[in-house]
Amino acid sequence: MHAPIDLPAFAADILARVRDQRPRVHCITNAVAQAFTANVLLAAGAVPSMTLAVDEVAGFVAGANALLVNLGTMDPERRAAVGIAVGQGRDRGLPWVLDPVMVDRSAQRADFARGLLAAGPRVIRLNPSEFAILADTPANPEACTRFAAERSSVVALTGLVDIVAGATRRVSISNGDPLMAKVTAMGCAGSALVAACLAVEPDAFTAAAAALLLIGVAGEVAA
Repeated sequence: MHAPIDLPAFAADILARVRDQRPRVHCITNAVAQAFTANVLLAAGAVPSMTLAVDEVAGFVAGANALLVNLGTMDPERRAAVGIAVGQGRDRGLPWVLDPVMVDRSAQRADFARGLLAAGPRVIRLNPSEFAILADTPANPEACTRFAAERSSVVALTGLVDIVAGATRRVSISNGDPLMAKVTAMGCAGSALVAACLAVEPDAFTAAAAALLLIGVAGEVAA
């Protein structure tokens, strides 16, 4: 396994590109996360959009540079919007992030998330409980690598120590602060930042690792 030689330098470069290019990130996310997610994207230099309307979402995705699909509030409107957005994104070759929030709490949600995995998210950002449901095995570094290889994706597993794994690369990130767990929608915003980094960096592994490092360091500074 090998990781970027100097991840902080990669992260700084990617953040500079986000600020320079101002990518548009369309976010289908849960109700409690929308404002915080939008503000984190704006702070990073990206441009967020959040519409869920089924008659508008395809147009918004068509004009975006990356897509976030977060299952935190899985009401019928969001479920329909997800299908349209992922289809539009796939037609355009748009990089997108799946955040399968709380699939460990609902069998129906887990089934929906498994269907989305088949649509090829570039990055899957999730926690250990969610990973265990979708991968059918406990979360550990080796399991993350296997799952990433099987899905031709990148796994961004967040926790006390974050793990970013691709088929042939893996890195652990220990930045962050316990206070971050006390802020609603911190993980959702982190997933949106992954999408913003994907919009300017074609290597999904590097983009995901950079995003988690950036939000971890920001949390340390804020704490």
